[in-house]
Amino acid sequence: MILLDTNLMGRMTDSADPQCATARRAVHMLLARRERLIIVPQNLYEFWAVATRKPGPPPAGQNGLGMTPDQASHWLRFFQRRFTLLHDREELLTRWHDLVQTLGIKGLRSYDARLVAAMQTYGITRLLTFNADDFKRFAITLIEPASA
Repeated sequence: MILLDTNLMGRMTDSADPQCATARRAVHMLLARRERLIIVPQNLYEFWAVATRKPGPPPAGQNGLGMTPDQASHWLRFFQRRFTLLHDREELLTRWHDLVQTLGIKGLRSYDARLVAAMQTYGITRLLTFNADDFKRFAITLIEPASA
């Protein structure tokens, strides 16, 4: 099983993104190898936030994709059909809190810790991400899309 990072999902949907083809190719290659690609509810929440935000870098934009709610909903349905959605388990909060407390995680990195905590609740050890540096402090195997 391999958890998909939300940044990969966003790039898959944005044909103008220079890493779109790499993201799509990585997913196709992994599926062809019969890998089970996983998403969790947090991926869907984060994707919605990015997809429906104003595009462009701050301060003018909000670094979003500028999708309408209908477009973002289309992609949410696509992700749920294409990948395995694993629901949050009861111990997620405890695992997340242990991670952020033990590793001294603050701010936005706490979202990354929550993805790792979700992985831990299911025994998932691999993460497909464009942001490997954000996850190096965790005891997981990072897969970069270009090398998938």
